[in-house]
Amino acid sequence: MGKVAAKIKVMPESPDVDLDDLQERLEGSLPEGAKIKGFERDDVAFGLVALFPTVIIPDESGGTDAVEEAFADVDGVESVDVDTVGRL
Repeated sequence: MGKVAAKIKVMPESPDVDLDDLQERLEGSLPEGAKIKGFERDDVAFGLVALFPTVIIPDESGGTDAVEEAFADVDGVESVDVDTVGRL
């Protein structure tokens, strides 16, 4: 089995959310076997900034579902969408 890199778009609930703190909470929520390779930030509008963590996960059935669900449960997260996925 190989590994998959998924770039995931995480939208905070508001521009007031501390992005550094949110990044730490996202890292702490990861399911077993997943790890974050890095974060990118993208200005959306009106001071709102989206986070784009690149997550490395085992290539199994279910794909990014466990990571998406874990991120969605983090306090301060409005939405979670997969941006890109590729095999390593």
